[in-house]
Amino acid sequence: MQLSEDEKTALKVKLIDLRGRHRELDDRISKLAEEGPFDQIQMQRLKKEKLQLKDEITEIESQLLPDIIA
Repeated sequence: MQLSEDEKTALKVKLIDLRGRHRELDDRISKLAEEGPFDQIQMQRLKKEKLQLKDEITEIESQLLPDIIA
């Protein structure tokens, strides 16, 4: 399926947003770990959310890459 230029632009904007949110979560996880005793459940939730964002990022990146015929 070929994406229109508007669709590509929308995906690129979403990709920038997701990458920013991914970095923010990474920072929160690092700070939480540095603060000493932390809530393990909160840490697991943050890591799960970060992984979900990474999956979304990967999916969008694959949509933006042209198909390669092997």
